[in-house]
Amino acid sequence: MTGIESMKTWKERQHSFDLEDRNKAAVTGLVFDIQRFAVHDGGGIRTLVFLKGCPLSCRWCQNPESMSPRPEIMRIPHLCIGCVKCVAECPDQAIRFREGGTVTIDRAVCSLCGECVERCYAGSMTIVGRYMTVGDVMAEVERDRPFYTTSQGGVTFSGGEPTMQPEFLIAALKEAHARGLHTAIETCAQVSRETWAAVIEHVDLILTDIKHMDSARHKELTGVSNGRILGNLKMAANMGKNLRIRVPLIPGCNDGPENILATSEFVGSLGAAVEGLDILPYHRLGEPKWAQLDREYPLHGVLPLDREEVLAVKRLAEKNLGNVTIGG
Repeated sequence: MTGIESMKTWKERQHSFDLEDRNKAAVTGLVFDIQRFAVHDGGGIRTLVFLKGCPLSCRWCQNPESMSPRPEIMRIPHLCIGCVKCVAECPDQAIRFREGGTVTIDRAVCSLCGECVERCYAGSMTIVGRYMTVGDVMAEVERDRPFYTTSQGGVTFSGGEPTMQPEFLIAALKEAHARGLHTAIETCAQVSRETWAAVIEHVDLILTDIKHMDSARHKELTGVSNGRILGNLKMAANMGKNLRIRVPLIPGCNDGPENILATSEFVGSLGAAVEGLDILPYHRLGEPKWAQLDREYPLHGVLPLDREEVLAVKRLAEKNLGNVTIGG
């Protein structure tokens, strides 16, 4: 399954979700992708379940479609053939076709009815996000059970930020454990202590980023300060939870020696709970998706660090830590 659904499937699922009572809705989540055969997200071969919504707005986000907690239209310009059926069929009159072949969407007016997606046989219009029950998700996860067994893999819930859908996440984690599956979450840890404690009770491995150790700079880069994040990581370590910390290495943002040393020192202070520190070099593969959502990419023109610069960061982090790797 991909996060881009056929319109019929999306419309039917959206309608049924709207009709469900609140008790049932609590165990239904908004999923924007499910990826199989992942090998860098928690050990072994895994299935990744991506949930929509994130409390951060990182300038370098590679999955901008994950930020909003609601379904969204994405438009892929190079697939558009200029048939203008989307313009003609839009009941909200939210789509305009301008001179030169440019299509624009007034997202403030768009009601997400899906008519444009249904009419676009070229596939340039898509809706990202569909509502799934825990049972729906686990049916997808179970397809690869033999691979989990042989590789010591399992299921990883990611996002966005999975803890933004806590009822659904906890229900899915409990169900995964009931089926004997190893569980992991990829999280920014920007969540209340109460929700954090309730979620990680059912998690075997926590994978989380530290974007910056300076709280003010962290807020500039992500929209929030880092106090709650660091506090939650300390809580998880004190509870004996397995942690793997990542540093997304962003040129000009958090790659300075002072921040790298401060980050590795903090990670070292968490003790034996930490499996290691992964340095994740910046790349620009997610940049086109910002335009597909009619958003401007904040780091346009920023180039990745070269190999030697990344290795220098690794050596710096190793002054405080023993297990530092490049990549996830």
